[in-house]
Amino acid sequence: MTAPAENLKINKDRLWDSIMEMAKIGPGVAGGNNRQTLTDDDAQGRKLFQTWCEAAGMSMGVDTMGNMFATRPGQDPDALPVYIGSHLDTQPTGGKYDGVLGVLGALEAVRTMNDLDIKTKHPIVVTNWTNEEGTRFAPAMLASGVFAGQHTQDWAYVRVDAEGKKFGDELKRIGWMGDEEVGARKMHAMFELHIEQGPILEAEGKDIGVVTHGQGLRWIECTVTGKDSHTGSTPMAMRKNAGRGLALLTELVHEIAMKNQPGAVGAIGHIDVYPNSRNVIPGKVVFTVDFRSHLPEVLHGMETEFYARAPKICEDIGVGFDSFVSGQFEPPAFDEGCVKAVRDAAENLGYSHMDIISGAGHDACWINNVAPTAMIMCPCVDGLSHNEAEEISPEWAAAGTDVLLHAVLETAEVVE
Repeated sequence: MTAPAENLKINKDRLWDSIMEMAKIGPGVAGGNNRQTLTDDDAQGRKLFQTWCEAAGMSMGVDTMGNMFATRPGQDPDALPVYIGSHLDTQPTGGKYDGVLGVLGALEAVRTMNDLDIKTKHPIVVTNWTNEEGTRFAPAMLASGVFAGQHTQDWAYVRVDAEGKKFGDELKRIGWMGDEEVGARKMHAMFELHIEQGPILEAEGKDIGVVTHGQGLRWIECTVTGKDSHTGSTPMAMRKNAGRGLALLTELVHEIAMKNQPGAVGAIGHIDVYPNSRNVIPGKVVFTVDFRSHLPEVLHGMETEFYARAPKICEDIGVGFDSFVSGQFEPPAFDEGCVKAVRDAAENLGYSHMDIISGAGHDACWINNVAPTAMIMCPCVDGLSHNEAEEISPEWAAAGTDVLLHAVLETAEVVE
């Protein structure tokens, strides 16, 4: 085995051109992307990715959750593959880089290996995971979750979107329901490159985030039930205002998160108000609480406190409260060997770096349960993500992909 040369770099312009070409599919209204999972635009993006992978000499496999696996053969037919990738689906008002950088950066790493005729002992598989975002079909990281045994495929297939369309039906409709058994593949390791989606790397002036841990997550879907009534003619003391319940619970979530600083976060994001009319007091509000921490005891403590206090708050103002956990995962600690490979790659390449905890959930968080896994992060401007104004520089993208390339070559074992 020989170590990759320290001056080995990817083709920055080719990577950037690929990202911009993919961004033409499912354009947003403000410069970003709306390429939601299992839409016609998602299907078109997948086809372009497949075309590029096959042009790079890889063979494509697709499993029954629509996960895409493009394989570059290794020199040892018995060696388990090193997987690299992320996701191509976006938020409804998403940016051009969230997930896409990880998939196309992985493709660029393979293209660079081809350019330089670099051979590895282990095969390398470039992956596009289905429905990472979880916007159209909750929960997030759905297909990687099925792959890692966190969900059953049958359960995933009957997840519905806002129009009542089922995941399984839509996967079949767009033509990307493969025939491989989901989760049957075995991995030597997996690396995921991603934009940070937070402000820390840019603020600290660092090129690379070496991700040591991910945050655990609890999504708690809550329903507050009151009584629809006229805003003008219903006396204040006689109201059963579900909107007020939402307001009080929003403050509760903030209070709980602030009590658990540093590192813990909490907010209410998705909200549906019924009947959502300007002159009707809300009779029902459905919303999702999002608690996160990289410390299991903190995550569990926040969840416990919310369950203990929320029903009483609603009872005191005369409205009902109900809830269930709609998404969850425990805080992952990434594999020390893979993390070291990332850190060593950044060091050898001369990129400034720091250890970081991922504030967002990623497919790597699930795959970490079944294979040694690590993540690489690059900065994004002002930490902005899940927004069409999301932005990174070509230099940041290239640095992250360079580190990915070197970490993968170290793990996949370069051979003469």
